[in-house]
Amino acid sequence: MKKFNVCIVGGGSTYTLGFLKSFVRLKEEFPLSKLVLFDIDAKRQEPIGKYGEIMFAERYPDLEFAYTTDPKTAYENMDFIFMQMRAGGLKMRREDEHIPLSMGLIGQETCGAGGMAYGLRSCVDMIEAIHQIREYSPNAWILNYSNPAAIVAEALRREFPEDKRILNICDQPENVVRSTSRLLGCSWEDLDPVYFGLNHYGWFTHMYDKKTGEDLLPKIREIVKEKGFLPQDAEQRDQSWLDTYGFVQTMLEDFPDYLPNTYDGYYLYPDYKVSHLNPNFTRADEVMAGREARVFKECEEVIKEGKLGDKFHAISDAHAEMMIKVAEAIAYNTNGRFILIVENDGAIANMQKDAMVEVVCELGINGPRPMRVGSIPQFYLGLLVQQVSSEKLLVDAFYEHSYEKALQAFTLNRLINDAKKARKVLDALIEANKGMWPELK
Repeated sequence: MKKFNVCIVGGGSTYTLGFLKSFVRLKEEFPLSKLVLFDIDAKRQEPIGKYGEIMFAERYPDLEFAYTTDPKTAYENMDFIFMQMRAGGLKMRREDEHIPLSMGLIGQETCGAGGMAYGLRSCVDMIEAIHQIREYSPNAWILNYSNPAAIVAEALRREFPEDKRILNICDQPENVVRSTSRLLGCSWEDLDPVYFGLNHYGWFTHMYDKKTGEDLLPKIREIVKEKGFLPQDAEQRDQSWLDTYGFVQTMLEDFPDYLPNTYDGYYLYPDYKVSHLNPNFTRADEVMAGREARVFKECEEVIKEGKLGDKFHAISDAHAEMMIKVAEAIAYNTNGRFILIVENDGAIANMQKDAMVEVVCELGINGPRPMRVGSIPQFYLGLLVQQVSSEKLLVDAFYEHSYEKALQAFTLNRLINDAKKARKVLDALIEANKGMWPELK
């Protein structure tokens, strides 16, 4: 069986430990020859790299493992590049959230003003990284799940129009599927979803039982109405995530047609969300105090002891396992089904052809084949067209260095929706992102 060379970009991420453990768990079905972590922040990556050295010596001794800040060492002769960079780090995520909230606007990682701020930074760093990758590994599959995935996908579509080995992915739709399976008491692998939307902005129209063909959505509605909605890994989640998933119950009460993505709450209830977010302690603060602290504490303990011991099970990650399954589908040409971000081209019949939409796709060695969902109802179409327009204008602003296009993008975004507010928050974010955004004129 072929063994693969893999690089993880963003080796210092709090998600990397979950990846390292998942590669061990799945080493029989997706064997690795070489694994390299890459990060521009050597100090942050080092404890995760040392943890990896200890773990692989115990659990995967034939794996060639390294961590580096050198692009050539990281990217040369790779089969798969897993992109999980966070442009600006958690420090800038905190600014993305705090600045809008100080003005009474949604402060969120991927939605609204914060998401657009992060998007412009990510466009700069992602495009630079992929040009470097193509210098050293022209045929590697680039699996991108760096946020905000919709804005990044639009920029990469324009920058690399002929590159068919860049795949944009988000694990949140699958997280909803897995969470639904917890409600139903079945395996998530027994569910066959139908989904349409944009990244972090979509709906499940059906949730079929693969064995019987029954549409389980009516049953799901009843269970959620009675018991609420929890993430499938609720025991590992911070409180803000439990609140976000719990809000699915409210969304289904008001809009019962389809099962929503958890992020839809920001777009459907922006005033409510603002009033229930703490402007002094946002999700970024929670991550730094919670998941980040737990991950680096585990690293510290393993490095101190010089062995893994019982720490292997301390932090797991369904997100990582999904991404590895995506790589497997390509490597072994399985034509497995995944919810991916692709150019629309008729997948949603009444949306523009070049919108980057999120739909179920069959995935194999030649890339994704989207499954068409037909025309979507006017209410959902209106919501999505507004967001697509906002994101496309923002990427226009990136390429044209245009303040006017950025202002249009911010004004049009449903979570701002006012030109004076848009100008105020845009100007504040320009100041906070000096040197990380293209200069807007």
